[in-house]
Amino acid sequence: MIDPEIGFTSDVIKDSNRFVGRTELLRNCIKSLNTPLSLIGIYGKRGVGKSSLARQVQQIAIGNTRSLINAGLEYEIPQSQRKYLTVYYQCDSMIENTEELIRRLLNDQNEEDGLLRLVPNEGKEIVEFERADELSGGVDLKVVNWGAKGVESSKYAKVVENDVVQTFRNFVNAIVTHQVKKKMKREGLLIILDEFDVIKNKSGIGSLIKSLSSDTVKFAVCGIGDDLFELITDHGSVERLLEEGSLHVEPMPTFESQEIIYRAEKLFRGEIEFNESVVSEIANISQGYPYLVQLIGKECVHKANELRLKLVDDHVFGQVKIDISSGKAFPTLERQYLRAIGQSEDRKKLLYILASQDEDRTMFDTEVGKLVLKKARRDADDLEIKNIDQLLPRLIDQTFGPALRKVPDMKGYYEFVNPVFRVYCQLRHL
Repeated sequence: MIDPEIGFTSDVIKDSNRFVGRTELLRNCIKSLNTPLSLIGIYGKRGVGKSSLARQVQQIAIGNTRSLINAGLEYEIPQSQRKYLTVYYQCDSMIENTEELIRRLLNDQNEEDGLLRLVPNEGKEIVEFERADELSGGVDLKVVNWGAKGVESSKYAKVVENDVVQTFRNFVNAIVTHQVKKKMKREGLLIILDEFDVIKNKSGIGSLIKSLSSDTVKFAVCGIGDDLFELITDHGSVERLLEEGSLHVEPMPTFESQEIIYRAEKLFRGEIEFNESVVSEIANISQGYPYLVQLIGKECVHKANELRLKLVDDHVFGQVKIDISSGKAFPTLERQYLRAIGQSEDRKKLLYILASQDEDRTMFDTEVGKLVLKKARRDADDLEIKNIDQLLPRLIDQTFGPALRKVPDMKGYYEFVNPVFRVYCQLRHL
């Protein structure tokens, strides 16, 4: 039995050896990290690999250039590359506003990524150590002695009662003064905020980032495009900070999707192989979403184990496609699918029509796909789907997903909330 996780994972890619493609984005990462004053903005659709790229930004920031070398960019790495201490925080939907985000940062005791681990205090010794990518991805410092009294942050970084913003400033300044410059001899502190789009009220975050950004403090924000524009709206000067740090993560080209599978084969060390025809088909039906390539790859290994085979050929992949189209393969996506369609066969057909509709492109953002309802009506009539206006509300109801949302200021236009789910709706009809 072969463990699919050796070559494929549905988790964020932390290990540089697993990271594939994105050469131009990695090239821009080098530029933005070596620019003293900038904000790194990583944005794109769900499922395109934003968080994995953010983890590679962190790796490059601490001096691990393996992903750059794998991408053939070793000659573009500056001899005097700027190195950072890093903080990595993954936001969640429980964070209501800026103050709550800062409070979380101030209290995060994660020993690999947390801000608090860098705050200097008596009895805490911080040393650099050799990292193992998969087990300690993104770690550049490790606390080896927290002191007899636990985590105390009052010696160098003053805690201002009831003022989380000023306390955060004090913590950052203390880290820069005592850790970045004195102990670790780095060029700066990099604070990465992942899943930024889930924060409900982002008012004030842009101003805070602008006021703290300097040649020794840099922020990286990872989320969907609209949320980066909210930062600019919050503080106009943020736009200038983004000029050299804007990283738009689009769906992968087909050859990079194929490379995910080739890299997995290397990680399996010959224990399992994929036919070229299967590699091509997986890359095509995944439509540029690396998350789906990983999911389908894992399912292929499971099926090969079940059939006691070491080669994923057209027969094995045919069985996988049957499992996908029947809803057996991906339970999470299937639950979302069943919530959306309910008990209605007509709604199932309508969802497929919408998922298969060619995306309209806008002149302002060539990535955002719009669904035109009147086009769906024509196809629905051909399939004798009745009462489309009664079927649609469930698809945009928060209680059941939602699968779709209305496009503001564009009457009759909708878009899928999760583009990966859109592709899954097509795969259910393989």
